[in-house]
Amino acid sequence: MRSFICRGCSNPVISTRHTSVDIGASGNLEVVDKLCYLGDMYSVDGDTDAALEARIRIGWNNFRQLVPLLTNRDISLIRRGRLYSSYVRSSMLRRSETLPVRKENEVALQRAEMRMIRWMCNVKVKDIEFQVRS
Repeated sequence: MRSFICRGCSNPVISTRHTSVDIGASGNLEVVDKLCYLGDMYSVDGDTDAALEARIRIGWNNFRQLVPLLTNRDISLIRRGRLYSSYVRSSMLRRSETLPVRKENEVALQRAEMRMIRWMCNVKVKDIEFQVRS
């Protein structure tokens, strides 16, 4: 099994097939199952699960870069929300309008977004459960 790691998005691309195509004097091209190109994940079967996982991973990477600003209590929630929306959310949803999204993928995107928002607002899940029970 061979793997290739994209420097742009740090996504491991694993090839389970060991096929290569001879292109003449230039050499061989390896056939892979998945390919990361400009931050988007493409698969042989056209499945969008890998692409959406890559989008969520990119969103988390951008969120972690901005954690000092997004969790700063001296900055208003409105400004933090605008920063989150313009940088993190837009990176997760970039070109997703062209992907055929299943319900599971939509739930995964919503779950990641809610985790980030709770982190920004310093709200724990157990705090939410306590308020619902009361």
